[in-house]
Amino acid sequence: MASSPARDVLHVVDWRRRVARLYAEVRHAATDDPLVAHALWVTGRDELFAEHPASPLDPDARAAFAGLDVAPYDPAFRFDAEVLPAPGRRLDVPTGTDGVVPFEEVGRVALGDLGTVSLWALRSYGGGLFVPVKDATAGRPGGTYGGGRYVLDTIKGADLGSGGGAGRVVVDLNFAYNPSCAYDPAWACPLAPPENTLAAPVPVGERVPLAALVAPSSL
Repeated sequence: MASSPARDVLHVVDWRRRVARLYAEVRHAATDDPLVAHALWVTGRDELFAEHPASPLDPDARAAFAGLDVAPYDPAFRFDAEVLPAPGRRLDVPTGTDGVVPFEEVGRVALGDLGTVSLWALRSYGGGLFVPVKDATAGRPGGTYGGGRYVLDTIKGADLGSGGGAGRVVVDLNFAYNPSCAYDPAWACPLAPPENTLAAPVPVGERVPLAALVAPSSL
């Protein structure tokens, strides 16, 4: 039986509900051991991709799925960072399915020798903090997705917490993951803008799926 529009929406709602629950468990585990939290995250995402009806993998890819390609955890890429002032630039992202998605730069965070990235707030219904990152290996074989990856997307539940307290945010690049459009072009995915492009390689997090070496144009 073909899936109905209501059923499709409910599947996506349940996916986001499960993602939010997974990240709540990750934040709790990370207070004791980020390595344990990362292993929990990898297992949880593998289960979602393999089993959930809203998985971005098509049925053939799901049948052959043996786990996402995620690098081993490296604590050097975890940052409990102070949020620094930013110019407050506006970013209007046209998408094929969601119209124009507005973002505002609400701060910047320093990631050690890697440089700095912008924190973006979604300025439409629901709000949320969004941190995409593109690194020097983007689009290269064995590297990362050409359009960049997401580290935080709190409106969808991907939230690593505030770490040391108010005015701070955890940006752990070990949790960088590919947007759904890396697996299925039917998804609309805002990609990493120049402000979130790092000149250095980031060899942790989820690596590029083999079918996605050629990415859409970035913002």
